[in-house]
Amino acid sequence: MLTLFTTPKPFSGHIGVIQRNALKSWTLLHPDVEVIVFGDDEGAAEVCAELGLRHEPHVERKENGTKGVRSIFGRAQEIARYDRLCYCNCDIILMADFRRAAETAAGWREKFLMIGRRWDVDVTEPIHFSATDWQDTLAERARREGFQRLYYNIDYFLFPRGLYRNIPDLVIGRNCWDQWLVWRARAAGEPVVDASDAVCAVHQNHDYSYHPKGMAGVWYDEGTQGNFRQAGGWSCLHTIEDAQWRLTPAGVAPNRWWVVAPARRRARRAFSAVRAFTRTRVWHPFLDRTRTLREALGLRQAKLGALRRRSGPKRHWLDQ
Repeated sequence: MLTLFTTPKPFSGHIGVIQRNALKSWTLLHPDVEVIVFGDDEGAAEVCAELGLRHEPHVERKENGTKGVRSIFGRAQEIARYDRLCYCNCDIILMADFRRAAETAAGWREKFLMIGRRWDVDVTEPIHFSATDWQDTLAERARREGFQRLYYNIDYFLFPRGLYRNIPDLVIGRNCWDQWLVWRARAAGEPVVDASDAVCAVHQNHDYSYHPKGMAGVWYDEGTQGNFRQAGGWSCLHTIEDAQWRLTPAGVAPNRWWVVAPARRRARRAFSAVRAFTRTRVWHPFLDRTRTLREALGLRQAKLGALRRRSGPKRHWLDQ
């Protein structure tokens, strides 16, 4: 018995299609599953009525429209029909393997936090849920065409009622609020289970046009910076790497690598500091001193910058 809850973006265009896909998939997990949708976003009431979901239109918002974690998680824990809840981002498709993972974890412990990595897949059309093999087809496509995101992308949180009290003034839709949720469970002494190997949670790719500065705005704007401060800084941000347990075909087993997660974080931040130092103290002075020669050779800064960017993947905000 499970209560899933979420908060959507407006149900328009492509984002409307993938959110409807996600919500419909949740209703198929079990006949008695409860789904609560928070927010008065465009189309939310109509979709909830169509799919038989519970609609809670009131959500605390900031001036820029971002929604408060405290109001959503607090209210969900008050009104949920069941004592086991799961917050899931509204673009994530969940399938039978999620239900099996939840049942396995619940049979292992009464209290825990279950999280996991997602699979990014391009989905542009409504899913035909009437097809008997839609889950197998989608999971196979995700593993063949998709990409399993890294430890810092956390899109679902399965937890017991009452775990999240006294939540800081965090907002959904920016960085750090999800990492704080993992830290809070660890700080409360609850076991954290990584279900990445057992659950194919499908994230339907979308753009970031809802933010004026796109993905960079989501990663670096004042909302993210505010979340970082409200969460308590680096020491209160954990990721999937910090899970002490993992879900395997044989059940829940120890994750012996979690002990090195803090050292990995420190190493990544140190590496990023070295990169920043190199960029400001070596790269930029080099460009200034060689400008005349580069212009004579037709090597402009933009071309050199493009070559430099291709030398390695972009670092996530948490690794800066």
